Amino acid sequence: MKRGLRIMAKSPNYITPEGFTALQEEFKKLFHNERPKLVETIAWAAGNGDRSENADYTYGKRRLREIDKRLHWLRNRIESARIVDPKTLQSAKVVFGATVTVVTEDDERKTYQIVGEDEIDIAKNRISWKSPIAKALLGKECGSEVEIQRPAGSVYVEIVEIQFK
Repeated sequence: MKRGLRIMAKSPNYITPEGFTALQEEFKKLFHNERPKLVETIAWAAGNGDRSENADYTYGKRRLREIDKRLHWLRNRIESARIVDPKTLQSAKVVFGATVTVVTEDDERKTYQIVGEDEIDIAKNRISWKSPIAKALLGKECGSEVEIQRPAGSVYVEIVEIQFK
């Protein structure tokens, strides 16, 4: 093995059906709409002569590299996806896809859905299964008191509801 080369084990790409569809839609949009239009613009700009002073050509090539990089990343995420539909799950414990309601020490109720890394949406309380909150909740049951490690310090919550929707 070459020095400095590390083989990293890839973790599973768990994702809900909605998240998987979003990845596919983004891929289709980039591949079938944005990329062809950009290639057309670059070809037009290249025909205008001096490419070194041609902003359309320079910007277009840069943007094309960004799109191709994103398409590569999306293809890998789609191919490695392990789709888990929360609606088909039943468990007394918190697992991927669960919607978990907790009560904090201050009697504040918070609800989180545990989703894939590509589906995080803090505004909708959708957290990654790899996040500190999700890691603390996974495998626990209703009534469990859970310690969540945060940069601001630990907080204790009690799981009051687990749903699969």
